[in-house]
Amino acid sequence: MEFAEKLITLRKSRELTQEQLAEQLNVSRQSISKWESGVSQTKRY
Repeated sequence: MEFAEKLITLRKSRELTQEQLAEQLNVSRQSISKWESGVSQTKRY
């Protein structure tokens, strides 16, 4: 399972909107949307 799929699954299982998750992570809603669509990936360390 890719990062985008995991993020969507976990967010929905916790009944969070993209906006709510963004607030919790201190990022923009657009970032969440990009991560979920696979347009932008987080850096892997």
